[in-house]
Amino acid sequence: MALIIDLKPSERVIIGSALITNDKSRTRLHIEGSAPILREKDIMRVDDADTPCKKIYMFLQMMYLSEHPEDMHKDYFDLVKMIQDAAPSTSVYFMEINDLIYAGKYYNALKRARDLIDYEKELTSNVA
Repeated sequence: MALIIDLKPSERVIIGSALITNDKSRTRLHIEGSAPILREKDIMRVDDADTPCKKIYMFLQMMYLSEHPEDMHKDYFDLVKMIQDAAPSTSVYFMEINDLIYAGKYYNALKRARDLIDYEKELTSNVA
């Protein structure tokens, strides 16, 4: 069964290692296969990874799109340790995310990292 994606005008999607930009009209794609797929709303640009938890999201995004995600595990887990040392309450999020990583479910880990980013905003708003 194919994955069906409706793209808005000028919307972008990453399929595998290719960035695809839609033209000026709506488009419907039928995608079969196992390539990683990220819609524009889920893509984080390097410049936008300006907080520790957004950097976690960026790592997960790169792992999801990579043919060899395990190559990034050490740097990812080093950052996780740094964040948990500074904010131990994030451990609940990282337990779930890390379980998903170990299971090879990088897309699900990426989705869970959105909650981590929201939690980070909540923590930093209390400081300000």
